[in-house]
Amino acid sequence: MATSLKVAVVGAGVAGLIAARELQRESHQVVVFEKSHRLGGTWAYDPRVESDLLGLDQNREIIHGSLYKSLRTNLPRQLMSFTDFKFSDKTYGDERLFPGHEEVLKFLEDFAGSFEVTELIRFNTAVTRVELVDSDIIEFEVESKTNGVNAVEVFDAVVVCNGHNSEPRPAFDIPDCINKDGTITFEDGISIDAHIIFHCTGYKSHVPFLKTNGIVSVQEKRIGPLYKLVFPPQLAPRLSFVGLPEKSLTFLIIECQSKWIAKTLSTKISLPSKDQMLRDIKEHHGDIEDDGFPKAYTHFLEIENDYIDWMSTQLEMNVDKKFTDMFKYLIHCFRSGNFDNFMNLFELKYGV
Repeated sequence: MATSLKVAVVGAGVAGLIAARELQRESHQVVVFEKSHRLGGTWAYDPRVESDLLGLDQNREIIHGSLYKSLRTNLPRQLMSFTDFKFSDKTYGDERLFPGHEEVLKFLEDFAGSFEVTELIRFNTAVTRVELVDSDIIEFEVESKTNGVNAVEVFDAVVVCNGHNSEPRPAFDIPDCINKDGTITFEDGISIDAHIIFHCTGYKSHVPFLKTNGIVSVQEKRIGPLYKLVFPPQLAPRLSFVGLPEKSLTFLIIECQSKWIAKTLSTKISLPSKDQMLRDIKEHHGDIEDDGFPKAYTHFLEIENDYIDWMSTQLEMNVDKKFTDMFKYLIHCFRSGNFDNFMNLFELKYGV
């Protein structure tokens, strides 16, 4: 018999929306916490600029997201779809292969409305604490703040979907790459006093609200230990993460992860033992180290299709091979220097 649980979803971006839909489909009781006044996460453009661009002042007003006004997607719209809700089937006024961010937000709003996800969202509600109540029973206290008013609730499970493009990773955080006083020291010992420094160092993995007594930690952008980048073995399946993989078929992977979590919580799918999951994680981390990559690359998948194949097998889900082939071709065009002609090549090859 399937199990129905009270589940908290943190964030109403792409990951939170699809996670909420899949959880609802499995008859779980879902509450989505969203700190802003609207859904969309990264894709909800905010013209305001933070007073502290490097995020060094913890008391600053945080303006979520890395979106800028003229941004367009770096994936064609065909690859920014869910299996049963296609971006390419929608018309929002921008028919370009790589649409602007306004189109993506409209698509997500359409998705949330079509599957009655919007009514599950508590807007203007920031999660300030998710804490394990009892490691034997595995329940979580979720503390949130709405218009300055705190509330604490207990949930059977928590799905973390807060994204990874909101907390800047300034060069100050990189050992030896800049000094606190703004001077830059190079490997040969020479230092310069720079007037302007462009930080092109990306973002941190950031889950400040999560309290697990050290079971889950963040090290050099690696959140873990996580089985298949989703479940911490000691708390699986009651705590999970959606949307951590980078350089990947984001929408498809997020959908697969969400289905897997929802069905696992319903006991329709079983996870390996804790020891087996930990062994798998150790092997994955070892492969990264053997290939000479830092911990920060733990969540990078790029054109690795084994992850999607493995996930779809668990779900008995048919994934159109055309999607993974299209993504591989996109990467090929980037690397071969053919990106200027990509649209023509893509349309010629795939008829879109």
